[in-house]
Amino acid sequence: MVLIAHISDFHVGSISFQEDLLLKSMDIINEMAPDVTIITGDLTENGYYMEMEQAAQYIEMIKSPVMVVPGNHDARHVGDQCFRELIRERYGNLQILDGLKIMGLDSSEPDLNYGKVGRAQQAWMEEELDSATQNDMQKIIALHHHIIPVPRTGRERNVLSDAGDILYSLIENDADIVLSGHKHVPHVWMVQNTAFSTAGTVSSLKLRGKDPASFNTVNINDDYIEILLNTADGTTSRLAKYENLCR
Repeated sequence: MVLIAHISDFHVGSISFQEDLLLKSMDIINEMAPDVTIITGDLTENGYYMEMEQAAQYIEMIKSPVMVVPGNHDARHVGDQCFRELIRERYGNLQILDGLKIMGLDSSEPDLNYGKVGRAQQAWMEEELDSATQNDMQKIIALHHHIIPVPRTGRERNVLSDAGDILYSLIENDADIVLSGHKHVPHVWMVQNTAFSTAGTVSSLKLRGKDPASFNTVNINDDYIEILLNTADGTTSRLAKYENLCR
């Protein structure tokens, strides 16, 4: 079985940022000992260098291999340059297990809230998905912006501007799971044989209704894919379970 921790939207530097929630969640994740932790952007509130430095220190606390992609808040105030210097490259591959490939995309646009993957990254993603298929690997895509609108988030404003093209590429190339953040509302959509899973915010109080700050975990085995919601107080609930999907 493969265990993935999926966290998102720290918002370091925001008045709503709660360090205790982040540290408690990281302790839980480290105790879980996942095979990989995937962070889908908005590490910072404003993209400032000092915020990025602080976010990098939090990431260093995670004991598992880590994949990180930037969010729209990380691309503010020349944050794209800070991200590359302090965190890591803004998109790329992570292969930590035989049979599993994780592809991170940069969907941010400098100083804009909406997202875009773009033709160059789309072509790269398609090549990587095809290569993974040829090698009989599980394929996971990580990006900040959602590709399909998320319920309970109001009027849609920030879905990818090229969402249709990216969605088509993902479905045609048999992506197994697509992980995103951005809207602070956890949800899972199933489109054909691809699960689209959105995480909430792990450490911000920018929450809707009575939703708690949370992170997701993904269990993948030979028979099913299960996606769970986890909170800093240790509670867990199932978001979705799909059987007979693993290729």
